[in-house]
Amino acid sequence: MTAEPKRIVVDNAAGAARPEFHKSTLREYFESIVIAVILALFIRTFVVQAFKIPTGSMENNLLIGDHLLVNKFVFGPSANGLERAVLPLGTITRGDVVVFKYPEEPERDFIKRVIGLPGDTIELKQKKVYINGTPLDEPYVHFLEPPRTGAAEAEITSLDVRERFGPVTVPANQYFVMGDNRDNSQDSRYWGFLPRDYVKGKALVIYWSFESGREDYEEAGAADTVKGLWSVFSHFFTRTRWERMFRQIR
Repeated sequence: MTAEPKRIVVDNAAGAARPEFHKSTLREYFESIVIAVILALFIRTFVVQAFKIPTGSMENNLLIGDHLLVNKFVFGPSANGLERAVLPLGTITRGDVVVFKYPEEPERDFIKRVIGLPGDTIELKQKKVYINGTPLDEPYVHFLEPPRTGAAEAEITSLDVRERFGPVTVPANQYFVMGDNRDNSQDSRYWGFLPRDYVKGKALVIYWSFESGREDYEEAGAADTVKGLWSVFSHFFTRTRWERMFRQIR
C-alpha cells in the first residue's frame, strides 16, 4: 500500500517547496483561551471592573447588594504629557461617585461622592454642606435624623461631625468625599482628604442588585461562603431587585 504523499505549497518568493503547516484544533482552542484571558485581565485592570456594595453608606442611591461596573480608565494616571495627549482622561468633578483605595487601609476599596475639589473651602452647618460659603444643592442626600435646631443644636460638640464640621480647605491634588447617607458614612469628615492617586475609577451602572444585609458581606469561613452562594442560587429570582438592573449611577 502506497503512503499518501505529503502535501506541499510553493513559496512564490523563493520558488522552493515547503510542507503546509496546519494548527491542531487543540492548539487553536488554547490560543483563543489565552487571548481571551489576556484581554479580560487587561479590561479588568485598566478599563472596567465589577464592585459590590457591602454597606449602607451610599443609601438611598446605592443599596447593600448592588453590583456595579466601574470605569477605571477615565481617571487613570498618566505617565507623561504624550500619554495624556494620545489618551486624554477625564477630570474628577463635584458630584462624581468614585471608587478609591481607603487611605487608612489601601487594600480596601471605598465608594463615596466627590464633594470638595482642590482649593474649595468645605463647611457643614446643621448637616448642610457649604462650598466656599455657598450652600450645595444635594438631591441625592439621605439623613437618618433631621438636623438639630434650637436648644438641641447648642448641645452639639465638636466631635459630632454629622451636624457641624469645618471650615477646611481642600489641598492640591486631593478631594473631600462624603457618603450620600450622611449619618452613616465613614468619609472625609473622619479620616481626611482623598489623594488623587488613590482614585480607582468612576461608578457607571448597576448591572445586578441582590437584596442583602451587611452581614452577608462580612468576612466568614468557607462554610459561610458556601451557604451564601447557595442563598444566591436558591433566591436569585425572588431577591434580585430587577427594577435596579442597568440603572445609571448619578
